[in-house]
Amino acid sequence: MSSESRYVVISADGHAGADLHGYRPYLESSLHEDFDRWAESYRNPFSDLVKPDANRNWDSGVRQEALEADGVVAEVLYPNTVPPFFPRGGLVAATPSASEYPLRLAGLRAHNRWLADWCAELPGRRAGIGQILLNDIDDAIEDVEWIADHGLTGGVLLPGMPPGISIDPLHSPRYDPVWRACEERGVVLNVHGGSGAPDPGAFPSSPAMFVIEAAYFSHRPLWSLVLSGVFDRFPGLKLVFAEAGSSWVSKTLQSMDRIQAQQESGNIGVMTIDQPFRLERKPSEYWETNCWLGASFMTRGDAEDRNAVGVDKIMWGSDFPHEEGTYPHTREALAHTYSGIDPKEVSKMLAGNAAEVYGFDLTQLQTVADGIGPEVERVRAGIDTIPESTTSFAFGPRTVTVS
Repeated sequence: MSSESRYVVISADGHAGADLHGYRPYLESSLHEDFDRWAESYRNPFSDLVKPDANRNWDSGVRQEALEADGVVAEVLYPNTVPPFFPRGGLVAATPSASEYPLRLAGLRAHNRWLADWCAELPGRRAGIGQILLNDIDDAIEDVEWIADHGLTGGVLLPGMPPGISIDPLHSPRYDPVWRACEERGVVLNVHGGSGAPDPGAFPSSPAMFVIEAAYFSHRPLWSLVLSGVFDRFPGLKLVFAEAGSSWVSKTLQSMDRIQAQQESGNIGVMTIDQPFRLERKPSEYWETNCWLGASFMTRGDAEDRNAVGVDKIMWGSDFPHEEGTYPHTREALAHTYSGIDPKEVSKMLAGNAAEVYGFDLTQLQTVADGIGPEVERVRAGIDTIPESTTSFAFGPRTVTVS
């Protein structure tokens, strides 16, 4: 949405979380001694969480000053910091083993409690995404209900479920009660780039292995849920993929259509299927009704290819506070990406689609944007030079991922 002069900008990909010790008050008191022992020995592996400006993750005033200077009025919030009893951030952590599960669940619930309080500080401007685990169905449903009841309008983050874990894969019907709870309560399912990848081990090439495989595994829930008929059984579900690129979508949907057609004919290559699993529609049609992209640091090439994904499916994201995101050059990034594009389309990608998915009130947000939002005409005009100090991927030709 935009007024005649300024855009409303909702970032569909922000990251936040408490300082490590800030989670302690949100744990059950019976776990405080366990937490103290864990925190004493923990060494944070993420450099951005030990820098002086790491407080942008949890200091509400510091964060809002930065975002409003950048023209952003509202955010959808994924986790960033490390919840209690986790080896690293919940965003990239794999589903825990049975022995790890009780403490990990307690840690995620502490994060959810903190996030609900933190989002309540700015009503209508922060859509927090709660975290769940799928080891225990009853626990997962309880957490979905809690998230819905406590104003975390961003929905839930699907946990990372790489191959070889000890629980059923995402396409198992075992999780239908969880999907039913999400549909009944209007809780959005979210997937973020980097989740679901297998552990590459501790070898010299491990970082490269993780980066090249991470996108693929974060795309995997699309075919897991579509091809298993989840959206036939629960047609009201919404599924969002954030910071996972966009160039993969069209070819992936084509492949899914082809594979499903082969399955329904009873033959996939050398595999003969006695009882083909049938969907009510082609896989690509579920993208049109149930799926969206949180298109982080969207490039000019991504914008030019927007119709391959669908203008109604794209939600721009800044990736704040990460270095590859658009801060502090969001205005320049938007002008670089969207110059010359119809403002009605730009409005959808910057705010309208996110409002539809997450329930933001655009009228309320416009009153803020009228004072700080990027100017429509400046975005349309583009920029002459890319800021020299930027480290954002938004100024590249295209957000590339491996599909």
